[in-house]
Amino acid sequence: MGVLRAMRVPIGRPENAGHALRARREALWRQPLEPVIVAWDGRPPAIRLRLPARRADRPLSCVLRFEDEGRDPLEWRSSAAERRPSKRVDVEGARYAESTLRLPVARLPLGYHRLHIEAPGISARALVISAPSTAPRPGEDGRPRRSWGVFVPLYALRSENSWGAGDFGDLERLAEWVAGLGGRSVATLPLLAALPEFDPAPSPYAPSSRLFWNELFLDVTAVPELARSEQGRSMLRSARLRRDIAALQSRDLLDYGVIGATKRRVLSALARDFFATPSKRRETFEAWLGFHPSARDYARFRAASERRGPWQGWPARERDGRLPGRAGPAEEEARRYHAYVQWLCEEQLSEVSARARESEIELYFDLPLGVHPAGYDTWRERDAFAPGASAGAPPDAFFSGGQDWGFPPLHPERIREAGYRYPIACLRHLLRHAGTLRLDHVMSLHRLFWVPNGMAPGDGVYVRHRPDEEHAVLALEASRAGAVVVGEDLGTVPARVRQSLRRHGMLRSHVMEFEIEPDARTAIRPPPADSSASIGTHDTPTFAAFWRGLDIEQRVARGWLAASDARRMRAERASLRTAIVDFVRREGRLPRSVSERPLAPQTETAVLRACLAHLAAGPAAMVMVALEDLWLETQPQNVPGTTSENPNWRRAARYPFEAFRGRPQVVGTLKEIDRLRRQERT
Repeated sequence: MGVLRAMRVPIGRPENAGHALRARREALWRQPLEPVIVAWDGRPPAIRLRLPARRADRPLSCVLRFEDEGRDPLEWRSSAAERRPSKRVDVEGARYAESTLRLPVARLPLGYHRLHIEAPGISARALVISAPSTAPRPGEDGRPRRSWGVFVPLYALRSENSWGAGDFGDLERLAEWVAGLGGRSVATLPLLAALPEFDPAPSPYAPSSRLFWNELFLDVTAVPELARSEQGRSMLRSARLRRDIAALQSRDLLDYGVIGATKRRVLSALARDFFATPSKRRETFEAWLGFHPSARDYARFRAASERRGPWQGWPARERDGRLPGRAGPAEEEARRYHAYVQWLCEEQLSEVSARARESEIELYFDLPLGVHPAGYDTWRERDAFAPGASAGAPPDAFFSGGQDWGFPPLHPERIREAGYRYPIACLRHLLRHAGTLRLDHVMSLHRLFWVPNGMAPGDGVYVRHRPDEEHAVLALEASRAGAVVVGEDLGTVPARVRQSLRRHGMLRSHVMEFEIEPDARTAIRPPPADSSASIGTHDTPTFAAFWRGLDIEQRVARGWLAASDARRMRAERASLRTAIVDFVRREGRLPRSVSERPLAPQTETAVLRACLAHLAAGPAAMVMVALEDLWLETQPQNVPGTTSENPNWRRAARYPFEAFRGRPQVVGTLKEIDRLRRQERT
């Protein structure tokens, strides 16, 4: 009942379920065309047509308008004889005929096309998605068949230039360094817009918007307006700002509020100077706004959020997306500021991605499943979401009570009726810069677990999506961008999900920590060729923590494990360690001098390198290396299932960029990975 209400089904009481089901069936039969039709590889599909039986013999006027407006529309008349009803059905006292409508064309161009049919008493429209059956694959478009890259959260990537958190300048320097070692990818956590005004430790997986960037990552010193802003340059030279930056750089845990406020002091001064005087850059900015009018809308939302808090508490008119055209001086300045910094983000990221591509390296971005319930997307794209429920996961062995992730799920029918406009916009935002795109919880293309508001995860249910249509959107957008797609398919995954990934050219995720067994002959299962392989993820223990069993002790300390379960898990982990040591020794990847004791420091380091070498020498299309593993970091970036009890998403890397880029253990391991990957490419 709770899920049905979240889907806006007018059911009222449980005893009305039969009536609601009949009403839904009737509505489907009264709809002549499905809202979305897929044409794979341009092959015209057989289109299901449903008409009232008394009108089924009428000729239809049909028009297919192509996405390319310069191409003449396809117009034809479809006779009843051509369609020949395949079945007749009685629905709630009315008779309907189902037949097949065919397009009079041998091949459709790729793109989003609009079909319109009309006759007296009949009118219907549908989106025809003509998509390639597969997204780009490794080995195509000049990509190596097997590559490697590194992963580090950008916020954790500190340098002598950053202000307590990594920025786009640091991302560019990291990409240049990795390219010099032979790598092809730099992966990070989502860089999307946050709500620092009332979310002090924002999760990158619950952004305010999947359509805009987080200005926290701006490299302030690279903003061109500094050259002609005396106030901005004076602030950069001031002792106060230098002290503030030094204090931020010295902290092990990021304070997003202080970092953002420090950057905003300078950026606000630059924005005031920018808008005070006409210039060529001002003209460029205004032209960009003309092409991206939603940026102006987002800026108005952010300014209002700063002044009034979460949008759910705004006046009714403003909750419905209608903000006043004019605002007070302070809010107008905030609006200009947020539009300006979004432009700067787009400008800096464009430069980073362009220079990375020149070095034959790609940015590997992550598309989160959800957005913050008080964010811009849930306000502006209200119909795309089901605010009466949360996305989550059912009870399993790890989370016995299930999971409630706290953000509203997309409404599969509403986004479909809107022609997937919002999901397409989210993909395009990232694919402007990403050469590889990872989809968080790729199972959501098929189904997603909904937890009704006010209920426990155990009371949730799975809600189905339209995987063919969503895969078509994904394949089309990825092909247009020339990007490889990786699906995060960890956990309990239906077989059909991985079959779809394979069929549509997407890589799956292979995480070594989940693929170990206590048999020394087969301890580390080989990754599939169509995978992106790694030792762990941002949600798993680091290699060193896993190896030492620190994740088990953490679960015990939090009361998540009974004493008997903890003893069993410690014994299992010890068996895995022994099996891994024996396995990599059999492979000849452990020096003879390495101790037989798995927990000896020398053994731990050698086993890490051996495991990475095993992945690198294997068939996986991509191997991603977590930089923090290379210096045996034990603290995780995130502990799933925790909030305030753990400093999730706030921990800076132990070493700044200038320190780790020269560490022999780091550089030597990456060079060995590159050697092994190149052996496999030939």
